[in-house]
Formats: sequence, C-alpha cells, structure tokens
Amino acid sequence: MSSFGSPGSGPYAGKPVPPQRGSFPLDHDGECKDVMTKYLSCIKKVKGVNDEECRNLAKSYLACRMDR
Repeated sequence: MSSFGSPGSGPYAGKPVPPQRGSFPLDHDGECKDVMTKYLSCIKKVKGVNDEECRNLAKSYLACRMDR
C-alpha cells in the first residue's frame, strides 16, 4: 500500500533545490517602496479580496523588482 499523496509505490526521493543566491535580492535601497505601499493600501482597502487593481499593483511591484 502506498503512502498518502505519494504517486506510485514509493515515497518521493527528490531533493528540493533552493534558488541561486542573490537571484531575488532584498530591496535595501527602497527603489520599489512606493509601489509596495500602494499595493499594501489596496489590499487593506478591499479587505484581502482578489481585486484587479491590487493584482495590477502586484505585477508592477514584481516588474520593478525584476528590473533592478
């Protein structure tokens, strides 16, 4: 009998691999802080509901982080 959630007959033998070091650095200089604060205020305004405006702000924040 296989264990719960395990495909096939044996347990998962793979090892998770962490991302490369520094692949998504912290925003120490606050280059994207304005977009982040807009996003957080949007989330508070809609009380956590998945709103299109908040999704667009999240995309903008991630784009800002990826461009830096």
